[in-house]
Amino acid sequence: MDTNELRSLCPALQNKTYFNYGGQGPLPSPSLEAITASWLRIQELGPFTADVWPFIASEVNSTRRLLAQCCGVPAHRLALTENVTSGCVLPLWGLPFAEDDRLLISDCEHPGVVSACVELARRQNLAIDLLKVKHLRGDQAHCDAAVIEAIAHALTPRTRLVVLSHLLWNTGQVMPIAAVAEQLNQHPQQPFLLVDAAQSFGQIPVEEAAAAADIYAFTGHKWACGPEGLGGVALSERVVAEAAPTVIGWRSLRDESKADLNGSDLFHHDSRRFEVATSCVPLMAGLRCSLELLERQGSADQRWDSIRKLSGNLWQALQGLNHVTPLLETAPASGLVSFQINGDVSPAEHVKQLGGQGLWIRDLADPSCLRACTHISTTTDDINTLVAAISAL
Repeated sequence: MDTNELRSLCPALQNKTYFNYGGQGPLPSPSLEAITASWLRIQELGPFTADVWPFIASEVNSTRRLLAQCCGVPAHRLALTENVTSGCVLPLWGLPFAEDDRLLISDCEHPGVVSACVELARRQNLAIDLLKVKHLRGDQAHCDAAVIEAIAHALTPRTRLVVLSHLLWNTGQVMPIAAVAEQLNQHPQQPFLLVDAAQSFGQIPVEEAAAAADIYAFTGHKWACGPEGLGGVALSERVVAEAAPTVIGWRSLRDESKADLNGSDLFHHDSRRFEVATSCVPLMAGLRCSLELLERQGSADQRWDSIRKLSGNLWQALQGLNHVTPLLETAPASGLVSFQINGDVSPAEHVKQLGGQGLWIRDLADPSCLRACTHISTTTDDINTLVAAISAL
């Protein structure tokens, strides 16, 4: 793997030491050029002419196929979205809930998804239970077993949905999504499994988890180093068959050319029923380019190995600093390294101090900590620089 190639293509990595891939990844210059070229081609063809539609259809279909391939699902189960939130919420709100059904939500979910579940529960008179996984910070085998046990204790006869991220955005622990899906299939209710994949897609292999989940929502602008404003959601066959469209637009419809007040079969029979309306087509060329650049650096497993070596080096170095405590008890299984600095200075102030030196990490509120992310474009010099600066703090 020649990760220096990707690094050299990212302007954002030339003038700073960057550890915020979990928030947004840097956009490589070829991806930006692909976006610009797509915009230009659309204008040359005419943005609303008969000549442009084959080009747009090709862009949409090729992007859907590539993202479906990344997720290990057929293309008809992959809906294009703008972000993780829409990928989670649009199919979630279309699921067939009944009054007094229960939602089981982990205590490490992003507030955007949690808030959507809370409002859904309010509107449909559902109950919410908490799945405690925040304390799981040990080796992967122990964590996997503990997650399965915790779910077994938390499930009720009325549980209809489980919400669990593939990679916890705050602690960095990986969740055993495929095993959880198998566990839920044994439950009399067969609860749906919604997975926030914001931190997994583009970083760790996702095929097994994405194919097993009912809703697996991801974005292209974090670890995949694509443009913001484009993502996707892999849906199970039963979600495609049973969930109703929620936010509806012309892309949701089988026939977008006319309104049918008496129509009983208006919507696509595949994942497109959860797509809405006009979106930014040129972004698709940019995301495809970024994914191709990542693939040139090695397979998903090879990239994951590289990321884990780098995060392990950072975790080990932080372990050796006085007053610094990594959240995980063992080396991370991903590029997320969360840690706490003992003392009276807030994490937000530490972020500000490091940013003044051109070092960019972020602070998190729950648990209160700092988070640094290593990617394949991270170097040993980057890690040494960050560790030295934290030591000086």
